[in-house]
Amino acid sequence: MPYRIGLTGNIACGKSVVGKLLAARGAEYVDADRLVHALMEPGTLENSRIVERFGASVRDADGRIDRAGLGEIVWRDPAALKDLEAIVVPGVRDEIRRRLATTRAPVIVVDAIKLIESGLYRELDTLWVVTCTPEEQLRRLIAERGLSVDQARARIAAQPPQEEKLREATLVIDNSGSLAETERQVDAAWQAIKPPLQTTSFVP
Repeated sequence: MPYRIGLTGNIACGKSVVGKLLAARGAEYVDADRLVHALMEPGTLENSRIVERFGASVRDADGRIDRAGLGEIVWRDPAALKDLEAIVVPGVRDEIRRRLATTRAPVIVVDAIKLIESGLYRELDTLWVVTCTPEEQLRRLIAERGLSVDQARARIAAQPPQEEKLREATLVIDNSGSLAETERQVDAAWQAIKPPLQTTSFVP
């Protein structure tokens, strides 16, 4: 059985950065955001249910969900966000469990912002929480994602406080500083994983 790392953190804290660093060290990286995107593709049940709940305006002429437009709706309305999660989380959870059961990698990393809230973290061996300062979180949303100050603050406010995730953490990665600083923390945590898991080759 692979060593199963749960990876979570609030928006713009950099959990995908940590996930990619782990992938570069030989872990299989499962990104829940990518799974959500797949579930929203034209022809899926989730695509139809999203349109039914949020209206035809969230789907373009090619049948694809306008994720930016949908985001503007759900990040400002907690009830709408909850409805969207009810549509996509079950499918994401099923695919994560499938990947956990079928992987041939020695280490698998599950990156999901709702890992704790969904309870899925209890099925994993360890829970890594990526954090950063609120100021850096806001800066990244504005500078890297092109959001306005109001949009960035709305997205931060829509999520549970970071402290709630930190209470469940096995390990905390502080991603407030440079990539090199984050990489040093990841290296130290990776070295703490049992050596046989690190040296087993993974051929996708």
